[in-house]
Amino acid sequence: MIGMNVLQSVVALAIWTMVMWAWMYATRIPAMSKAPDIPAPSQLVGLTGASLRAKLPDKVNWKADNYNHLHEQPTVFYAVAIVLAITGQGDGVNALLGWIYMGLRVIHSLVQVTANAVLVRFVLFALSSLVLIALIFHASVTVFDIHL
Repeated sequence: MIGMNVLQSVVALAIWTMVMWAWMYATRIPAMSKAPDIPAPSQLVGLTGASLRAKLPDKVNWKADNYNHLHEQPTVFYAVAIVLAITGQGDGVNALLGWIYMGLRVIHSLVQVTANAVLVRFVLFALSSLVLIALIFHASVTVFDIHL
């Protein structure tokens, strides 16, 4: 279908988000069971995320942080990509930009959940933001019928 290729990167990023969800729980549940000051699951009433975070190792929390990050800026990417697809502008350079955005977010995830090098994460986030800005610009030109 014409203009729909950008949706491939949308679905790929959604898949990656679920990979991070699984990775988060694969590390978080064992860490919770090993932590001496976390009550049994049946006793976890009223425990907040902040109080749980303080009881778990940083490397475990990094996965949860990244999972949360995948629900922040990427939601704008999802919306803009859908607009581009609906308007028939989701092929070519916009599809490529979608894949670049998706790839940068995956690399950002891998950095955050392993080494968590903040400067590297920042550069990856900034680059992905620039790609997203380009996609937003392309969607704006189409939706507002701007002739450059």
